[in-house]
Amino acid sequence: MSIAFTPERWELARNNYTRWWAGESERPMLHVTASRTPDRAPAQVSDKLFFPQYGLDIDPETIADAVDYRLACTEFLADGYPGVWLNFGAGVLAAFCGCELRSDENTVWFFPRREVSARELHMAFDPENRWFRQLCALARAFADRWRGEVMVGMSDIGGASDVVASFLTGQQMLIDLYDNPDEIKRLMWETHALWWHVFREVDKQIRACNPGYSCWTPIFSETPYYMLQSDFCYMIGPEMFDTFIKPELAASCRQLPNAFYHLDGIGELPHLDSLLDIPELKGVQWIQGAGKGGPMEWLDVYRRILDAGKHLQITGGTLQEGLAVVDKLASEKRDVGRIFIMNKMDVDAADRRALDEFLRRYGAV
Repeated sequence: MSIAFTPERWELARNNYTRWWAGESERPMLHVTASRTPDRAPAQVSDKLFFPQYGLDIDPETIADAVDYRLACTEFLADGYPGVWLNFGAGVLAAFCGCELRSDENTVWFFPRREVSARELHMAFDPENRWFRQLCALARAFADRWRGEVMVGMSDIGGASDVVASFLTGQQMLIDLYDNPDEIKRLMWETHALWWHVFREVDKQIRACNPGYSCWTPIFSETPYYMLQSDFCYMIGPEMFDTFIKPELAASCRQLPNAFYHLDGIGELPHLDSLLDIPELKGVQWIQGAGKGGPMEWLDVYRRILDAGKHLQITGGTLQEGLAVVDKLASEKRDVGRIFIMNKMDVDAADRRALDEFLRRYGAV
């Protein structure tokens, strides 16, 4: 077996994550990976961050083999597990509905093909779209390749507001919030319906032999889970957030047994209290952003999230910085059993020792 992860470890991961979601864990979940020497030959093509970079001339099975080689080069520590997500860029629903997709090795962007007003725009999904067809073909190839040995995570479909902004542009959408508020609300709900259509269609390709649910943040869930978002809300205040963004987010939370929100940057912090008021929202991922300090500098944000009874993902900084934050919050008698930390860097010997000591302190080994 080229991927170093046994059925027994999958069963342990499934049980631990299920307890975590239920609020029954006494320690945080730690998705940590490191490099290892693979026991298989390299793939014919190199693994790429964004799948559109492969183009349409490379068959899905060849791409699956490239991913398999990357996973064979990976050691999964603590609560880490082998997974891949269908990365076609954040907000790929825009491409499925007609936006132009442009990709390079660093990112994917979506551009309107023509200037259109909010009144003229009607969101429509094209099942024959080249990118949607490639995504589904990859999903099937991944599911067939690993048959449950690897988690195939959902594509980053996008936030409804971000998809609408891809067609109108962010600047025009800001103007339309004032000039055409009813049209923006209509477009949000049209996008909401299409979002769920795509979620279900992609899930059909992988459900029969997928271990569970995941997405671009690899939190394992036995029931449907997703990392919801609205990067657009960085540019608006709380009143507009509650009017245009929150109702659609809350509706998705009511349909997702395990819904998280991607709180991306200090511009979104004014919306945190409103988000925490959504009963069905299970957790919040806080992204402080580059140059905004390490995890220890955001303790107040972590406290607000945990004190609201939500789960929390800590991001940024080193593995040891994240572990130190957990110890600090535990010393304050907060429920650190609802925290998730992901560290995909190649951990060194000192990190491994710190991780082992941390797990022993929390009774995991």
